[in-house]
Amino acid sequence: MATVDDVRRLALSLPRTQEHLIRDRVKFRIGSIVYLALSRDESELGFAFPKEERAALVAAEPAKFFLPRESDLRFNWVESRLGALDPDELTELVTEAWRMVVPAKVARAHLDPPAAAPLPPAPSLDELRSAAAVFNGFAGVDRSWHALREETGRALDLSLAAHRTALHRWLNSWGCRIRYPREGEPDTFGAGLAAWGERHTLAHTPLARLTPREISRFAAAYEELAALPIGRRSLGPTAASKALYALRPDSVMPWDAAIAQRLHGVRDGAAFARHLELGRAWARAALEEGGGLREADLCAGIGRPEVSLAKILDEYLYITITHAAAADARKAADTAQRGTTPPAP
Repeated sequence: MATVDDVRRLALSLPRTQEHLIRDRVKFRIGSIVYLALSRDESELGFAFPKEERAALVAAEPAKFFLPRESDLRFNWVESRLGALDPDELTELVTEAWRMVVPAKVARAHLDPPAAAPLPPAPSLDELRSAAAVFNGFAGVDRSWHALREETGRALDLSLAAHRTALHRWLNSWGCRIRYPREGEPDTFGAGLAAWGERHTLAHTPLARLTPREISRFAAAYEELAALPIGRRSLGPTAASKALYALRPDSVMPWDAAIAQRLHGVRDGAAFARHLELGRAWARAALEEGGGLREADLCAGIGRPEVSLAKILDEYLYITITHAAAADARKAADTAQRGTTPPAP
């Protein structure tokens, strides 16, 4: 039997979906267009459906489906008894309703993604040491992380307002630019984060030992968190991955836009799952090359004794992709500037 939790999980796994409470009814929409709506008692689910096909749907299974009220008959809409639907049927109905309201290219990218490009081989320990040396050269590189760990007692708890505030400050220190509420304004980030935290139980397993089920749960949690409404926008993929790292620093290899685009081409939940699978393979390769060293000893030998292997791998990607691309862009700009500057008399 399908449940409200099933509806929420499916809807929030679909790109651009936002959940809203409107006149005491939970609704899911893309922009201003609602494509799913639960009744006030959450026993019925309305969903987008072609008008020309709904009479046949209702006639075929009247125990499950019925027409909307007369004033809504002009819309592409039909109603269902949620408890009469099985999970597979619900998945199809939710997905097709979503497909009706998103641009075709968004639906194709999510439902029929292009074949993933071959992922790069695992970096050697020497390559990780070289990247760590560059990363250690950045001014104050670990200052904000140590501050977050100290403020939260090394155990970030989203049920605590002070911890949510500390996470907000840490994310912004890493360029996420999440707006702070003005005096008297509701803290939409903090409230949304607390509610999200109640819905997700995340593993504490080190990256190298993550199971497929744990990776799937991280991916679902990531996708919902990335879509979390923050004022007029959502939290976004980079901030969501960094927040997950802050919560589970031993388990999550985060990403930024440049890394995700280079490795995966997209930043949805499926891509985040592939990213964690890549990190797991790389972490296992590093531990194997380390000859049985404990992870903490391996990280110390690489030159980053106070962070996890997951973070070291993220730093390697940052140095070799994000930082390298920025350096190339600066070099190209300098070359162009010299080419347009007249020679000195």
